[in-house]
Amino acid sequence: MTRIELAKKIYDVAYLKGEFLLRSGKISNEYFDKYQFESSPILLNSITKEFIPIISKLSFDYLAALEMGGIPIATAISLEINKEVVFVRKKAKEYGTQKFAEGPAINGKTLLIVEDVITSGGQVILSKNQLQSEGAIVNDVICVIDRESGGKELLNENNLNLYPLFTISEIKKSSF
Repeated sequence: MTRIELAKKIYDVAYLKGEFLLRSGKISNEYFDKYQFESSPILLNSITKEFIPIISKLSFDYLAALEMGGIPIATAISLEINKEVVFVRKKAKEYGTQKFAEGPAINGKTLLIVEDVITSGGQVILSKNQLQSEGAIVNDVICVIDRESGGKELLNENNLNLYPLFTISEIKKSSF
């Protein structure tokens, strides 16, 4: 599947019109139901293959999958490139190990944050700060869709480089 075909398929299965409350607190008249493309083996595989050239230029020890949308993407990439995944919760669980970052030890390790859709970038910043408080090094973030709503700029202000697979403009353009 070509990049343009992938963008069109993502649009076809995941783009919704209506009124939606975003994690950022903003109301939007459009929404990408990310679970529609993350639950499709064909689309998830194609997304993974499109990410390989991007991430091959980055230096990192582990993928850091943000709960919950980053988990299937990071897992699929992990299987392709044979790198371990750290599963990052929004908050530490209150039982068992009581960790917010599950998987291999992250102290002194460079992590590549994996997210599905970025709007404001707020959750990425919170997760980056938590990971750094545990000794991780975090410089880069990948996502499937950048909604072009200030997230990239906020991440840059917080010394993070964003590498989106698509912008919302590219996805919408593919639908014509």
